[in-house]
Amino acid sequence: MISLSKRTLFSVAALCAAISISGIASAQSPKIEEGFDYRILPVVQPVEAKGKVEVIEFFWYGCPHCYDFEPELSAWVKRQPKDVVFRRVPVAFRDDFMPHSQLFYALEAMGKGDAMNEKVMYAMHKENKRLMTENEIADWVASQGIDRNTFLATYRSFAVISKARAARQMAETYRIDGVPTIVMQGRYVTSPSIAGTKAKAIAVMDYLEQKIRKDKFK
Repeated sequence: MISLSKRTLFSVAALCAAISISGIASAQSPKIEEGFDYRILPVVQPVEAKGKVEVIEFFWYGCPHCYDFEPELSAWVKRQPKDVVFRRVPVAFRDDFMPHSQLFYALEAMGKGDAMNEKVMYAMHKENKRLMTENEIADWVASQGIDRNTFLATYRSFAVISKARAARQMAETYRIDGVPTIVMQGRYVTSPSIAGTKAKAIAVMDYLEQKIRKDKFK
């Protein structure tokens, strides 16, 4: 009788421990739900690279939330394997924001995008530089050691202006109504505002990345 009671006690204790561990795991891995933490685009958009996980950040240089999210997003990008393709698309919600899109693509065309994007955002959000006109932008770029005339030629080029316009159209096609917004595989949409926090948005991106692989990059 005593032996049976001990066995029963041990079983109950083991069950409680298992429930406790499960509860801790659940707390550490918050539930991720469609409609709450991410949504699906009404019309799925084509991806550029087959057999890859495509991740697009729609952003605007002047957006304080984009600047605030940048450290977490950059850290996430750096730890991704080779089958994850990440790119940024500048969004101009108004005509007077188009110079920022041209700035982004001009720097990219000159091979200086990765090195300069964070500096552009720092200048705007920490040094109070608006960079709203061509002259303001060119002066600032020149202050960073880039030849002013070469930059302006690139900034004014048909290729850069076309890319800036295409980016605006792309944002409309993807129904982007705020930034920063992350779109994965042309299908899944999340952001710190959708997920609730920056940390949760990163967790959602990890979840969607695994889901995309599991679904064979669909």
